[in-house]
Amino acid sequence: MTATRRRQRSPLLVLSLALAVATAGCATRPDPSDAEAVAEFQANNDPLEPLNRGMYFVNDGLDVLILRPAAEAYRIFLPPEVRTAIRNMLGNLRSPVILVNDVLQGETQRAGTTVGRFLLNTTLGVGGIFDVAKDFGLLGHTEDFGQTLAVWGMPEGPYLFVPVLGPSNPRDLAGAGVDAASNPLTWISGGEFFDAASNTRIVVQGLDTREGLIEPLDAVRRESLDPYATLRSAYRQRRAAEIRNSAPESPAARGTGFGAGTGMEGPRR
Repeated sequence: MTATRRRQRSPLLVLSLALAVATAGCATRPDPSDAEAVAEFQANNDPLEPLNRGMYFVNDGLDVLILRPAAEAYRIFLPPEVRTAIRNMLGNLRSPVILVNDVLQGETQRAGTTVGRFLLNTTLGVGGIFDVAKDFGLLGHTEDFGQTLAVWGMPEGPYLFVPVLGPSNPRDLAGAGVDAASNPLTWISGGEFFDAASNTRIVVQGLDTREGLIEPLDAVRRESLDPYATLRSAYRQRRAAEIRNSAPESPAARGTGFGAGTGMEGPRR
């Protein structure tokens, strides 16, 4: 077999391995008599672990081949000042979603902060390019409907890993859908220009998020014996902290803030 044929078959081999892991089904529950193992199983909240690890394997391949190189190019070709301006604008555009969830959670003071930040940054900040609101003592925060559902008492459901989106759970995936529906930008249409602008915003947001995670995720891959388990723990810690409106206690959780349901702008605001 030639080297060319081996290279052509390698993607199929990767996909086959991922599917084999995915079809393994649910993780085997530990022996009920082993209290420590049962407690760990429940704490991880990952009954679909074989499937999730398969999805992580797929995502890792996509990340190595596409997502990380794209994020590196984004960092190389755009200077820090431009990336900061883009990040500020993306955060400002998300203000309506944050405001809706502030209100739904009964957080009137945080809702006032969100309104103040949006008005100041949209006007004095030139459409959100500059975060002038922080100079007035109005610091940014993130809220999403996944957090709102948690505040209302809905359980998170089993841990999930979704390729490209990252760590999540059923509650946060549902919340992400509601957030998209509640964002006015989702419903703006006006021909090819608005469609292109909307698609560009989504792509740039993804690049901005991944660029901010280059060092943290590299560190996880380099230092962790089980990167999958490390990211699972970090995501769940961060989500718990976001629901409490507090900072994560674990440095790993503070450094790896991504996934469906996580406030994308939060870690670097």
